[in-house]
Amino acid sequence: MVKVYYKATYTYKIFKMLQAEVNSFVSTVGNITLFGIVFFKGLLSFPTTFRTIMEQASRFGVSSLPITLSIVGMTSIIIAMQVAGEMVKQGGGNYVGMLISILMVREEGVIMAGFAIISMIGSSLASEIATMKVTEQIDAMRVLKINPVHYLFTPRIIAGTLMMPLVVIVASLFGIVGGAIASNITSGLTYKAYFDSVWFGLSMHDLNVCLLKSLAFGFTITLISCTCGMEAKEGAKGVGIATTKAVVWSFVSIVILDLIFAAIFFY
Repeated sequence: MVKVYYKATYTYKIFKMLQAEVNSFVSTVGNITLFGIVFFKGLLSFPTTFRTIMEQASRFGVSSLPITLSIVGMTSIIIAMQVAGEMVKQGGGNYVGMLISILMVREEGVIMAGFAIISMIGSSLASEIATMKVTEQIDAMRVLKINPVHYLFTPRIIAGTLMMPLVVIVASLFGIVGGAIASNITSGLTYKAYFDSVWFGLSMHDLNVCLLKSLAFGFTITLISCTCGMEAKEGAKGVGIATTKAVVWSFVSIVILDLIFAAIFFY
């Protein structure tokens, strides 16, 4: 009787909820690690085709580019509108381009591109694989002795890892140009003064770290999205849960990675 009463209390329900969340966290981390190891082992035999990789690359590089450019461009314009006028008033107009470009290359370009990729492509990957899982297409692959990690993960992870730097480069350039236009309109800063300070402020170190970070982001986003999709269960509800989980985990992961990169290369 006491046991039945205890299970009906809010304390027990909260404890079971936290226990389920911890178990889910540990299970997901374990699956991400396991699938990552299987992916790298599969690269030795390269279990995919160039055509399949290019099809997935088109999703990352073409489909996501409009929303990525929109987010990065608007962010740079907003920052320039608020910063340029004040810096020109204080005699710091020659540093506006340097500030905007460093911000775009080091942080905003890659972070905003990562958020756009997660929202549009990562969620799509997770829901796609989750649908295959709940409709037993993954089980059918295993019956046919096809490794689903090699068949589904490999082309997506390779495409995402290779295309992310290209998307980030285009987005960062777009953001720098957007900042120049906004600075000129709001403060009257000339384009020559703006771009002179861009070349003065940027360094190869910033560009190299940006490319390395974008590679890590692309790999992490695709691996997590595919893994969360593979964990789906319980029909249509499970697809929704897997998609949400992929987006949340990807957001948190790239922020943590960004912190690690900042601590290693800029601290």
